[in-house]
Amino acid sequence: MNAPHSRSLTIIGAGLAGALLATLLARKGWRVDVYEKRGDPRLKGYAGGRSINLALAERGRHALRQADADEAVMKQAVMMRGRMVHPRDGQPQLQRYGRDDSEVIWSVHRGDLNITLLDLAERAGASLHFHRQLDAVDFQDRIATFVDDRDGGRHPVEFASLVGADGAGSSLRAAMRLRADLGERTDFLDHSYKELEIPPAADGGFQIEPNALHIWPRGHYMCIALPNDEKTFTVTLFLPNHGDPGFDTVHTPAQARALFERDFPDAVPLIPRLEEDWHRNPVGQLATLYLDRWHIDERAVLLGDAAHAMVPFHGQGMNCAFEDCVALAEQLERHEDRAEAFAAFERERQPDARAIQEMALENYVEMRDKVDDEAFLLQRELERALQERHPGRFVPHYTMVTFMRIPYRVALERSILQRELLVAATRGLDRLDQVDWAKVDAEVLRRLAPLEAETR
Repeated sequence: MNAPHSRSLTIIGAGLAGALLATLLARKGWRVDVYEKRGDPRLKGYAGGRSINLALAERGRHALRQADADEAVMKQAVMMRGRMVHPRDGQPQLQRYGRDDSEVIWSVHRGDLNITLLDLAERAGASLHFHRQLDAVDFQDRIATFVDDRDGGRHPVEFASLVGADGAGSSLRAAMRLRADLGERTDFLDHSYKELEIPPAADGGFQIEPNALHIWPRGHYMCIALPNDEKTFTVTLFLPNHGDPGFDTVHTPAQARALFERDFPDAVPLIPRLEEDWHRNPVGQLATLYLDRWHIDERAVLLGDAAHAMVPFHGQGMNCAFEDCVALAEQLERHEDRAEAFAAFERERQPDARAIQEMALENYVEMRDKVDDEAFLLQRELERALQERHPGRFVPHYTMVTFMRIPYRVALERSILQRELLVAATRGLDRLDQVDWAKVDAEVLRRLAPLEAETR
């Protein structure tokens, strides 16, 4: 059996985080085994979770660069310059995420990304084991038992340390919970989601503007669409669980069509298989997972969604998980004692995970309620003006979260101050030229220190 201090690690889950961590560690000479309950998607096709589109930002790209994966991934990515807002009445309007095309996010297909990362992990020397569902963990004797879903066969495996990269429904977390109190709690959002698809146009191209994340905001609910490299869009409808409209009142494909014709009429011609998609695709739940404890001494640690699942409204779940991978790999290199490495990783990342979980919940309200609100749009104008007037001191919230790698907790703290400043400076105003510039400049200088480009 491998001693706890040896450079050997067993990863549960061969999804995005598990494959990336395996690559990072194998490239540093670690012996890495990855166990995945599903079959190999490179042989049987991708059969992952419900959401097939992900937003890749600078944090995630930085992690991919550490694994020399960025170039391969970016070949499949579609640039998104900003939010294309589709109001009930009037023409769609693009709200840029950043100042120019150097500040964009990228739509990536989960399955394609997973396959790319698995190939890289294997080439780096990691051993991948598919059809292996974690069933039980003997932490005393360090034996993990896996079950093959094809024949029910049981496979005991000795381990030095386990890493749970197996998502929000983590089997390793369940096993750890039997051993120790993790302080686990799950807050379910009172909204859920359903996915549909916009197919390519008749000429094989995109039906609508490809370089944007499309949003149909409707107050307490919304629809979004993200582009795919095969010229489709993945459409996601977010509705309350109860109400009108809500998933308890919109059951049937016919009711779904009636909802779209009433509230998203410009989207209806884009989704020719609306009823079929509605019938076929399940309703997905939305929740935030909080844990007080991510590890058990040197024997097990959790990362990504297994430790801190979040709602998808800031597009940071994958990016945060990738940051976790880099941080854990660095702590394992820094500390010979595995327990110290896991504890240091938890101390470093837990405050940032809590911060982005909070910001993701806030961003849902912004996307569904505010993107077509006049007061919000004026605040956005002022935000951009102050960014030009005070570079390095007034940095927009979205820039800090998406285009920089400062800790999420720092971005949250500064965003709260900046939001207070924007609201106060625009209260009762209709136009930017009505702003009291002397007063607002003084407030920026008084309340916001220059932002250090904090990176790992």
